[in-house]
Amino acid sequence: MGQKMAEEEFPNTTHEGFNVTLHTTLVVTTRLVLPTPAKPILPVQTGEQAQQEEQSNGMTIFFSLLVLAICIILVHLLIRYRLHFLPESVAVVSLGILMGAVIKIIEFKKLANWKEEEMFRPNMFFLLLLPPIIFESGYSLHKGNFFQNIGSITLFAVFGTAISAFVVGGGIYFLGQADVISKLNMTDSFAFGSLISAVDPVATIAIFNALHVDPVLNMLVFGESILNDAVSIVLTNTAEGLTRKNMSDVSGWQTFLQALGYFLKMFFGSAALGTLTGLISALVLKHIDLRKTPSLEFGMMIIFAYLPYGLAEGISLSGIMAILFSGIVMSHYTHHNLSPVTQILMQQTLRTVAFLCETCVFAFLGLSIFSFPHKFEISFVIWCIVLVLFGRALNIFPLSYLLNFFRDHKITPKMMFIMWFSGLRGAIPYALSLHLDLEPMEKRQLIGTTTIIIVLFTILLLGGSTMPLIRLMDIEDAKARRRNKKDVNLSKTEKMGNTVESEHLSELTEEEYEAHYIRRQDLKGFLWLDAKYLNPFFTRRLTQEDLHHGRIQMKTLTNKWYEEVRQGPSGSEDDEQELL
Repeated sequence: MGQKMAEEEFPNTTHEGFNVTLHTTLVVTTRLVLPTPAKPILPVQTGEQAQQEEQSNGMTIFFSLLVLAICIILVHLLIRYRLHFLPESVAVVSLGILMGAVIKIIEFKKLANWKEEEMFRPNMFFLLLLPPIIFESGYSLHKGNFFQNIGSITLFAVFGTAISAFVVGGGIYFLGQADVISKLNMTDSFAFGSLISAVDPVATIAIFNALHVDPVLNMLVFGESILNDAVSIVLTNTAEGLTRKNMSDVSGWQTFLQALGYFLKMFFGSAALGTLTGLISALVLKHIDLRKTPSLEFGMMIIFAYLPYGLAEGISLSGIMAILFSGIVMSHYTHHNLSPVTQILMQQTLRTVAFLCETCVFAFLGLSIFSFPHKFEISFVIWCIVLVLFGRALNIFPLSYLLNFFRDHKITPKMMFIMWFSGLRGAIPYALSLHLDLEPMEKRQLIGTTTIIIVLFTILLLGGSTMPLIRLMDIEDAKARRRNKKDVNLSKTEKMGNTVESEHLSELTEEEYEAHYIRRQDLKGFLWLDAKYLNPFFTRRLTQEDLHHGRIQMKTLTNKWYEEVRQGPSGSEDDEQELL
């Protein structure tokens, strides 16, 4: 019937022609209305295969926890016997190397096989270990020094890291073209230059804190390292994105513009997402008062802490960049909407989790000496070390001289040299090197081996010689110098367990806040905007009743703890008097 109506409407169309037209129309229409194919569902392992995978994962978890337990005992022995001159990161890496050697001997004697368990998994690092480390770094920043030096820190972290990445990547590429070292293409060279530009001055920061060096120098190195990690990861992802695309028909200028656009999208998009998540958490905990139920309040904080990472990774942004900015914002605003109990609980929990994650990473870094399949090339390693040091110098010295034109507190030549010398490499370059999808396998092994050597070289040699260098250059404070002649404590864990940061315990009423901040005449720029408008909008000003309730809550918990201690089997009158 439809065909007859069509023939009546188009009388000049033949029967065969109409059938062809109708068939073509139906095919085109069918193609247009076909739904988008769904993403393939990953096969679910069942039966014996699932049981074997569960056993393998169980052994991996057991091995990781065993390594962590041994490292904790090592840190305890360092504190117990007052070996404060040895940074914990150096000790844990050394222990990892020793454990790797023992495991290799056991495997050689065919007593056990731990190859699968001792292999470091990059996905585990980026999903489980790195987010708590980055979030805790942003959450525990000394906000005053950070925001006062935000311009300098951003310049070093963004432009300085890009300079270092281009110097190292470009040097490796041109040395390879000159047949001095193994050849890498442009994108692989830039990827390696980006990942090796991530600094991790854990040992140096411990020395800075022990010797009480200039707080501005401390903040410049610490703040740069935090932002630098995220920038380095974004740059490496940018290079990997260019590698996955077919760039053979694209000019060098177009490649550069695409890389720049991708980097800007990842950097500012991720930072905006993390900042927005942090501000939302502040508003939620300001208007939904959970202070009378600290467990719910703490649970909400943990959710908001990990939320930006999952969202950013899900929409192809940088989860590390997002969680870093979320940590900074939540510490500056959300933290002051919490009860005193949750403030202390949050601070100590983040420190403990970050310590465990860092310890695990440094231990597996030492284990990788024997567990990772290596390809060693002496010329490649030496030239890479030279380029890393040279790229760091081109980062620090020119930018410092440029910043001194705009800074009231000048960066002295001694401070510049210490900043250059403190550019240690750590876990992030190592994990990124394993995460690179390079072909052939020999190239991947060469990059991994070289990265491990550079990381160990900077941690053990540069990190171990930082303290004598600081004392030789007379950087430390005069009072601290007299105090530290007898004992220098480099134990981050011991200090972490004995202190609670006072600036993270917010107990300012509306009147006190106005007297402390709003009426100050020395606030300028963002600090003035924050004190005048942002902080009052996103944080809750406490009343006298709130302060009274918070003190009662803390006193109740303290009394409960004291009663439990007093009722213990070892309690005595002398112990009670000592506690009192």
